[in-house]
Amino acid sequence: MTSPSRSTFISLAHTLPPRLLRFFARYPPGTHTDVRSNPFKPTVHAITKRWHNPIFSYRRQAVLCKIARQHGVEELLPPSRKSSAYKEEKLAQRAEGGVGRWKRMLEPKGKKWERTLHARLEKRKKAMEEMPALIEKWKRSGHGRGWKEWPR
Repeated sequence: MTSPSRSTFISLAHTLPPRLLRFFARYPPGTHTDVRSNPFKPTVHAITKRWHNPIFSYRRQAVLCKIARQHGVEELLPPSRKSSAYKEEKLAQRAEGGVGRWKRMLEPKGKKWERTLHARLEKRKKAMEEMPALIEKWKRSGHGRGWKEWPR
């Protein structure tokens, strides 16, 4: 298969909105492999070792990803938390039982009565199933006289 010609890329660029064109002019596709050149990620200054915020905020990232998704060029954008690929990955992790924070979200700690509720209901259900035999034993022993073991 032959590579697309230059005219193909030019005709594609004419269909993109100006906001995407400006972004791709400043950050061409394929140059975001280095972490320092990704405008969606925070960076550390080489000399001062201080963190700098991302060039594009989450809101602006979401707008760019949305526009790129509508025009079918989202995969040309740098990796971002707002991209659909990232969201699909997180949904897959959530579906398989959670990782890290998602696991805690799926199984919250809760109050003590909430955590022990299931065990108490099971114990109550078992006691109700054994109740007819317990009543019969109670009647045979003289309504409590000679009862050796009180049920708990």
